[in-house]
Amino acid sequence: MSPRRVVITGMGVVTPIGSDLSTFWDALVNGRSGVGYITAFSTEGYSCKIGGEVKNFNPAPYFKNPKDIKRADRYTQLMMAGAKMAIQDGGLGDFSGVDLDRAGCYLGSGIGGLRSIEDQHTNLVEKGPSRVSPFMIPMMIANMASGIVAMEYGLRGPNMSIVTACATANNTIGEAWRTILFGDADLFVAGGAEAAIAPLGLSGFGNMRALSLRNDAPEKASRPFDRDRDGFVLSEGAGVVILEELQHARNRGARIYCELAGYGTSCDAHHMTSPCPDGSGAARAMEIALRHGKLNPADIGYINAHATSTSVGDIAETMAIKRAFGPTVSESLAISSTKSMTGHTLGAAGAVELAATVLAMREGVLPPTINLENQDPACNLDCVPNTAREKKVTAALSNSFGFGGHNATLAVRTFEG
Repeated sequence: MSPRRVVITGMGVVTPIGSDLSTFWDALVNGRSGVGYITAFSTEGYSCKIGGEVKNFNPAPYFKNPKDIKRADRYTQLMMAGAKMAIQDGGLGDFSGVDLDRAGCYLGSGIGGLRSIEDQHTNLVEKGPSRVSPFMIPMMIANMASGIVAMEYGLRGPNMSIVTACATANNTIGEAWRTILFGDADLFVAGGAEAAIAPLGLSGFGNMRALSLRNDAPEKASRPFDRDRDGFVLSEGAGVVILEELQHARNRGARIYCELAGYGTSCDAHHMTSPCPDGSGAARAMEIALRHGKLNPADIGYINAHATSTSVGDIAETMAIKRAFGPTVSESLAISSTKSMTGHTLGAAGAVELAATVLAMREGVLPPTINLENQDPACNLDCVPNTAREKKVTAALSNSFGFGGHNATLAVRTFEG
């Protein structure tokens, strides 16, 4: 029996730069920022006043039962949107002809229902314990979006929510890949969502001095690899992909974007929030992904970098790429950070950025790192500064690293029958 292979057959994104693949891609290749002044609540008294909001989002089209909308936190609403878009993009319709016992959901969130926690705590303090919603717990817990998507579509296969901070979506996708290879499922709805633009989220990240304070020019605030970067931009969104075993996809005549060839995960075991300075943990994740995909460093033409625009993180990732790729870095490898446009969507970032990577391979165009005006000498790689670049890529990596030292890398390559 030949080894099982996993392909990507559908994608859905909800982001500050677009809530469909076409708008999202157009913004990426044209270098448009989705960062602006926060409108969800008053930022008076906050050091940071900017973020990447999903504007004018209406959850109604993505739920069969309108009552369920009020029982779902915003992160779940965003996930439902991303999931439905991916399912439609994958041509799955109502899943007729799919064995639902072998169709699963691995959907995660780094933080979960932060807005629901805030709202219900306010009810508790101002109105008393009897006024706390009986739906508070299912609204706040980080696994509920995965459960609700499964309920909406009747997906009875493996279901799990992984929480690894900003590596969450890459881990959910990678573990779905592993489960298909192992033979326990044929199809997965996988990815992540986040909705942490809330008073607690903004103040918590702000007080740990992780956020950019470039309040006078929001669209310039996210500037990975730039000498003048001063922190990341808190954003919200969702990214979901459909993963299928190759023969399963062929049997239903699915359109195949590419093959998900490899997945690597590791831990820095170093610090709560800072990456290992020498990049060794992140390098191991990339090396494992390459090994699983039977890829050599020279095969990789593009990396969608985690690069969040923090002083320590961008340098550590540069070091990691040099450790994993050696001398091929300067000659053949281009990297870019699409967070320069989307901001940092935390637990959704991996799936959003995998979609960007897959589209870059399909279109033969690499999205730029915008706001790269004075490149940090310590980040001396080809970072595709400011302008998209035409380049045919047949294999690529997408990196995601999270607080706690979590590292996760996905390897994709063009599909060859």
